[in-house]
Amino acid sequence: MSEPVVLALETSCDETAAAVVASGTRVVASVVSSQVDLHARYGGVVPEIAGRAHLERLLPVLSETLRAADVSRDGSGGCALHLEAVAATTGPGLVGSLLVGVAAAKSLAMAWGVPFVAVNHLEGHLYAALLEDPAIEFPVIVLLVSGGHTLLIDMAGPGHYEVLGQTLDDAAGEAFDKVARYLGLGYPGGPALEAAARGGDPTALELPRAMLNEGFAFSFSGLKTAVVRHVERHPETDTADLAASFQEAVVDVLVTKALAAASARGARGICLAGGVAANTHLREALAAACTERGLHPFVPTRSMCTDNAAMIAAAGHFRLRRDGASGLDTGADPNLAFPARA
Repeated sequence: MSEPVVLALETSCDETAAAVVASGTRVVASVVSSQVDLHARYGGVVPEIAGRAHLERLLPVLSETLRAADVSRDGSGGCALHLEAVAATTGPGLVGSLLVGVAAAKSLAMAWGVPFVAVNHLEGHLYAALLEDPAIEFPVIVLLVSGGHTLLIDMAGPGHYEVLGQTLDDAAGEAFDKVARYLGLGYPGGPALEAAARGGDPTALELPRAMLNEGFAFSFSGLKTAVVRHVERHPETDTADLAASFQEAVVDVLVTKALAAASARGARGICLAGGVAANTHLREALAAACTERGLHPFVPTRSMCTDNAAMIAAAGHFRLRRDGASGLDTGADPNLAFPARA
């Protein structure tokens, strides 16, 4: 019997990606084309440039993925894999970028006579750890940290989520980017700030940790402002010390709240997800804290933390089984909310 696979497209921001995932947990092929070089000169993602780049890159990325996967649409010809659905990120993200992937996925689904599945980008991030560790024991707390979002999620299993808290202002990744830009560290800001912090003293500055022991919501705007005010008053402060102290404050808040959520919900472990989950200090601090408390840390490889289509395919697999196919009238929604617990 041939194994069912989902083909997925991810074009929510500045990565053009396609992937084929079997049975929701095994990556057969995954290709990502980054646009970092295109946006570096502007210090951030330019929506119009991102959209045009997706149009240029999607077909080559898709072709490479399909060649690597060797998928049959009907399980014929002795092929071990057959296509059961085409999924795409429908939001949140940049609307022009989203439209490229959504239109392409619908066209492929119609041409091949298979279901189309709309996937929430944030839901996709929850499956990154599952792809690399299918034996995850639920429930787990997911700490989803990216450039646009910071959420704590109680995940009881695929399709069963409850948002416990999220940022009230800047996301952690957004704060990283803004501070890196202010300090002149380069783009992308998160990796640049992490690199600068390696030579600094994380205890050099006493920076605020807003709402540290107050529930599960986050706030990073005040921390960002505190860095700016310190530089204005003490321009001679070493940049490495600033970066290290800022990073330490962010990681302290993220890890403390994730541990509190795990304790409150009786979780078996904590999963990291999202682009900021590639930060070495966050990965090491969370893993050490979990081990100390008898929790299982699920830390995806860095390639699974950043945007990719494999996580979208995995989410699409489970979404198809829970809710069936999405309508072909499903549109791109740049402000799509995280899916409510079912």
